[in-house]
Amino acid sequence: MKLFSAATVTVAAILLSSCSEAPPPSTKAETEAKKEAAKPAGAVAARLAYFEMYKVARTWAPDLLTLNLKSGEIANIKNDDGKAGLWTAVFVSPSKKEARTFSWAVADSGPDIHKGMNISDKQTWGGATPNSKAFVNGEFLIDSDAAFKTASDKAAGWLKTHPGMKYTMTLGNSSRFPAPVWYIMWGSTKDGYFTYVNATTGAVVTD
Repeated sequence: MKLFSAATVTVAAILLSSCSEAPPPSTKAETEAKKEAAKPAGAVAARLAYFEMYKVARTWAPDLLTLNLKSGEIANIKNDDGKAGLWTAVFVSPSKKEARTFSWAVADSGPDIHKGMNISDKQTWGGATPNSKAFVNGEFLIDSDAAFKTASDKAAGWLKTHPGMKYTMTLGNSSRFPAPVWYIMWGSTKDGYFTYVNATTGAVVTD
């Protein structure tokens, strides 16, 4: 009887000991991996986001054309060097006479923007106008970061006296331009600076 009790106590002690042991410490590699995963994604150039949206939009309308593409902001993501945390495109279908807005975000932002693809409902599209013409992928060759650098070089004098100004970028087309253009704006229309860059050739466009 005493032997049985001693064995029982020994087993219980072993079980308690094993239960109370601390989990093995994480390795340095595991810790760094967790930190890396927790970091927010960075801003991206336009063409990366654009073609992610285009692939999905193409399944909606085989005769797909692009009306415009705009940069946007995501909380805790810095837009810099022609890159953005959010890109929004409006695609149109001449045969369906419809337009649809797609956005691509590097992270969640509020209740309406989710990481990855966001798609709106279809809307009626009345066709091209002199101020808003659709374009094809073959005309969109200059990425946003390259266009931004060209625009920044042109605006260097103004930017030197206005450091840290936020910018927006819009890709669109109208009858007054020979090809789609990037419209890069620092500040506001009231007290900012803007320039156009040809999205096919990369050259500065004089308005």
